[in-house]
Amino acid sequence: MTEASSYRGWMPPDVAAFVAQHDARYAALPLAALDEMLFALVDAHEQHLDTTCINLYAGTNIPNPRSARLLGSTIGSRPNLGYPGDKYNKGMQHADQIEVLLTHLLRRAFGAKYVEHRVGSGSLANLYAYMATTRPGDPILAFGDAAAGHPTHHAVGAAGLYGLQVHEVPFDSDRMDIDLDGLARVAHDIRPKLIIVAGSMCLFPYNVAGARAVADDVGAYLLYDAAHMGGLIAGGQFQQPLAEGAHLMTGSTYKSFGGPPGGMVLTDDAELAARLDRIAFPGLTANFDLARSAALALAALDSLTYGQPYAVQCIANAQALAAALADHGVAVHHVAGRGHTASQHVAVRATAYDGGNAACKRLEAAHLLMTGIGLPGEAVAGEYNAIRIGTQEVTRWGMRETEMAQIAMLIARVLVGDEPPAQVRPDTIALRSGFQKVQFVRVEPGHE
Repeated sequence: MTEASSYRGWMPPDVAAFVAQHDARYAALPLAALDEMLFALVDAHEQHLDTTCINLYAGTNIPNPRSARLLGSTIGSRPNLGYPGDKYNKGMQHADQIEVLLTHLLRRAFGAKYVEHRVGSGSLANLYAYMATTRPGDPILAFGDAAAGHPTHHAVGAAGLYGLQVHEVPFDSDRMDIDLDGLARVAHDIRPKLIIVAGSMCLFPYNVAGARAVADDVGAYLLYDAAHMGGLIAGGQFQQPLAEGAHLMTGSTYKSFGGPPGGMVLTDDAELAARLDRIAFPGLTANFDLARSAALALAALDSLTYGQPYAVQCIANAQALAAALADHGVAVHHVAGRGHTASQHVAVRATAYDGGNAACKRLEAAHLLMTGIGLPGEAVAGEYNAIRIGTQEVTRWGMRETEMAQIAMLIARVLVGDEPPAQVRPDTIALRSGFQKVQFVRVEPGHE
C-alpha cells in the first residue's frame, strides 16, 4: 500500500499524507540512494537530539556509550530457544552466561527474588502481568487518563486486547495519590482480579501498602507499573513497590533506568514467577535479542555503581526546574504540603497555553522537547491539559541545578513571554552544546 488512500481507513489524514509522500519519494530512488539515505537519516537524528535539543521528554534517556558495541554484536542475531544451560540450538555456552548474569544483576539492582527480562517492551510487560494474574473477561482496576494511567491499562491497549474489563481506580487529585476509601468501595463492588497502581507520570509515591490491603480484602493481585520509575527505584530514592506490597512490578528498561528499549517484570512470588516464565517460554517470547540482554546487563551495572547519586540528582534537578519555572510565572502543578514533585517528573498546567500538545509544538520549535499529558482538573477541548517534563536524560548529560534555572528561562520565554521559538532556539543550542559527555555510567576499565 503506497497511496495515501490506502492508509486513511485507520490513520489520521495528516499521518497518511506524510507516509504516502515519503513512500512515493523512496519508490523513485535506486537502492544505492536509499542505502545512503538510511545512514544519513540516522546521523541527522543523532545530531538533532544529541547535540542541538534539550530533551525533557519523560520517556527518554541516553544509554552508556559502551552499549553500542554490545547492541551491534552478532550475538543479537543468534536464536536462543530454551533455558540457559540447555538451549535447543547449540553453541550457546557463552551467551547463556550473559543471560544468567543479567538476571543476577537485575535481581540485585531491584532487590527482587525473580525477574523476567525476555520482554520486548514495557507494554508487553504489562500484558505478561495480565496473563499471569487474570483471564479474559475479568474485571481490573487501573488509573484513568487524568491520573496518568497508561493506554496498556485501558480498553484501547493490552488490557482491552486481552479482553479485560477495565474500571477506574478512584484518585485523590488534591494529594495526587490513590483515594483508598473510594478504592475499597469500588473493589468490593466489582471484585477485580487485578489492581494497577502508577503509570506514565509519578510526581509522588503512591500508597502501595494501602492498595495491597484492599487487594487482599477482595482477593486481587496488585501490580505497580514502574515504566518511568525504574531508575529511581533501583537507586533507592523512590518508593520500593515490591517491599511495600505489590505482587508484581513491571517496567521499561530505558527511560530512567537508562538501558536499551525493552521491558521487564519483577516479583517476589515464586508461583507468579513460574507463570511468567511459561508465558515467556515456550509462550510469547521464545527467541529474544541477546545483544539487548548484554546492553541491559551494562545498564544494571551502571545502576548498581551510580544509581543512588544519579537518582538523587534527577530529583534535585526536577525540583529546581519546577521552582524556577514557577518563579517565571509558568503554571507548575503544585500539591499542598507535598510541593511540586518528589521524582524526576514535573507537571505544568497547560490551559493557559492552549493545551499540552499545542504548547509542546511551540517548545519543540525552540528545540525544547517534552510532551502533553492529562491531569485532574480543568479540561482543554481535544487536548491534554498539561505538559509532562522529565529530568532523567538531561541529568545523565551532566546538567545540574544551575542549568535547570537556564532551561526554565528558555521555557518561560516561549510559554509566558510569547517569544518566537526561532528566537529562543539559538540559546537552547548554545546551552546544550556544553554537555556532550554521558555521566553516571561505567567506563571501560583503564579509561576512567
